[in-house]
Amino acid sequence: MSGFVEKPVPVQVPGLVHLHTGKVRDLYQNAAGELVMVASDRTSVYDWVVPTEVPDKGRILTQLSLWWFDQLADLVPNHVISTDVPAGAPADWAGRTMICKSLRMIPVECVARGYLAGSGLVEYDQHRTVCGLALPEGLVDGSELPAPIFTPATKAEVGEHDENVSYEEAARQVGAETAALLRQTTLAVYGRARDVARDRGIILADTKFEFGFDGDELVIADEVLTPDSSRFWPADQWKPGRTQPSFDKQFIRDWLTSPASGWDKNSELPPPPLPAEIIEQSRAKYIEAYERLTGTTWS
Repeated sequence: MSGFVEKPVPVQVPGLVHLHTGKVRDLYQNAAGELVMVASDRTSVYDWVVPTEVPDKGRILTQLSLWWFDQLADLVPNHVISTDVPAGAPADWAGRTMICKSLRMIPVECVARGYLAGSGLVEYDQHRTVCGLALPEGLVDGSELPAPIFTPATKAEVGEHDENVSYEEAARQVGAETAALLRQTTLAVYGRARDVARDRGIILADTKFEFGFDGDELVIADEVLTPDSSRFWPADQWKPGRTQPSFDKQFIRDWLTSPASGWDKNSELPPPPLPAEIIEQSRAKYIEAYERLTGTTWS
């Protein structure tokens, strides 16, 4: 059992219908049928939403996604219509709200990997494959792959694991033509983002995207290329054969699995609240990733 320690009560806004509370985002629909996505300061780790928020995280994720959407506009359209705060919504929705097209979402997480880490490393160590794709011998934690690979996963409910699947299984689920388009677009977007990040001293090890159809047009949706959906590593500290330093919630993961937290991630008990210093270190990493990638100062 995992999920929310205590599921948040959604904000009620006149003219908006609350649709869903996810790990990080709350989803509403307006009278025009458009989706209103509001990024919170919640953080999910080990399939739990931890009971302590990281200040500014929702705004950072939203602003970074918007920046990336601009960088990728010539490769794939995105779902953003505007960033206006709906009338009657709380003032603190500013900067973390996106009004988006309602798409026909594709039920596959589109993961691109350029380096070996996470669930890919676990499978490689067992079978020398990732999502059924054969890889050469001799790779270790953090190794760069011979070429980026597309490794789809099925979407999971809050508290459940996304499950890696083979490309063939993804094609069975969504159709051969759509699967081929997802693979082509995912790898093109990853390649662009990898090069942009590399120019800024950051390795984009892997990332996941969500896509939907607007009529017959493939559109990228949700968040994109944030520290929550990607592994960003400082290039000057990259050293294969170990867990890499990263611009994400690693401080939270490390503390929760340390003796200091007193928590067992394999138990059914929820994680404890985070200490102030862990919250601040995590916030600082999110800000550093934003500033290094965009070249602008967070404010």
